[in-house]
Amino acid sequence: MQGLHPQADADPGAVCHSGPVWEWETKALVAAVGLVSAAALWLAVALVRTRRRWQTAVGERGWLLERERESAARAAVEAERDRIARELHDIVSHNVSVMVVQAGAAREVLGTMPDEATAALRAVEDAGRGAMTDLRHLLGLLAPSPSGEDTDQGPGAGSGGGAAELTPQPGLDRLGSLVDRISFAGLPVEVRVSGKPRPLPQGVDVTAYRIIQEALTNALRHGDGAGKAEVTVRYADHALRVEVLNTGPSVLTGGAPAQPTPRQREGTGRGLLGLRERVAVYGGDLDARRRLGGGYRVRARIPLDRP
Repeated sequence: MQGLHPQADADPGAVCHSGPVWEWETKALVAAVGLVSAAALWLAVALVRTRRRWQTAVGERGWLLERERESAARAAVEAERDRIARELHDIVSHNVSVMVVQAGAAREVLGTMPDEATAALRAVEDAGRGAMTDLRHLLGLLAPSPSGEDTDQGPGAGSGGGAAELTPQPGLDRLGSLVDRISFAGLPVEVRVSGKPRPLPQGVDVTAYRIIQEALTNALRHGDGAGKAEVTVRYADHALRVEVLNTGPSVLTGGAPAQPTPRQREGTGRGLLGLRERVAVYGGDLDARRRLGGGYRVRARIPLDRP
């Protein structure tokens, strides 16, 4: 009988040991699968949280960029509005002041000196035409026609139907005509130029002209009719210097400036403020104050070597 079961006699404990080994391997495999599943779940949760944080950060960045874009747009609108206000002031204030002075002079001499009254009224007409031309050019730049052309024909435009060419802004090359208008309106002006005149950057050229225009216009508007003005333009090596002086009651002698009439009431100061802003753009400075000897002085320095 023993010869019939050789395997049982050879290893009686083999079957007994295989059960615990298999059970241990199964538990290890289950633990590994559980660990991998937990790691995968943790990674998935971390990925979801990271994605949410990224989306939140992108949303906040987009909101900040939108706010910065809106702020930049508002700043650009304000800057453009100030620039337009300065241009309108320069155009309207000067021409209307000349028109008011000339109209008053024409009314004074209308009955006694008709020729002088006619000349004064002609000056009023010329100033009005100049103001309309400048305003038309400015408005044409702000609101051009759909074709991009300025189709509004001025009083002296030809009949060919072409677009009127926009003239450049005035510079020191038009100082002579400005002085002639002011002198004809009743304020004698003497001009001095020192240094060698040379071409200037367009912005500096326009700024220098506007400084002289504003100073002479204020002197004409607030003067007593018995003063005069002096304009000095100095071409230095590294800067352009402009000075406008006008006479008036002396502070040293106790003279007080004449009280402004309703036609000469004080302005808002926008002109001088605009001039300071213009000069500051080029790194220069502007000083406007009453002179101890009488009258006012406007002095500006504009660097020419600023990059």
